[in-house]
Amino acid sequence: MNPLTATVSIRWAGPADEAAIATLAALDSRARPPGQMLVADAGGEILAAVTADGTQAIADPFRPTMALVSKLAARAAELSREGSGPGRASGRRRLGLGVLRRLV
Repeated sequence: MNPLTATVSIRWAGPADEAAIATLAALDSRARPPGQMLVADAGGEILAAVTADGTQAIADPFRPTMALVSKLAARAAELSREGSGPGRASGRRRLGLGVLRRLV
């Protein structure tokens, strides 16, 4: 799956995502960042994740995920300014990476 052409959703990670986030962190040779995370999900596969404040990221180093990380960090910053958090959806917007759906 190519994250540049796939339909990608940005959403808050849930408890069911913890194993995938741990795997992603291991692929990225990093520890799982602490706290709540926003994830880029393409067809049920998490390709990148950032902390809720947008300061730490993990991503699949074997795929072109730099643009996904940038979009996730921008969205995290936007949510921080809005005072939004997990469970407080703010709509969907199409962005420029194939079709990027924003669920938070």
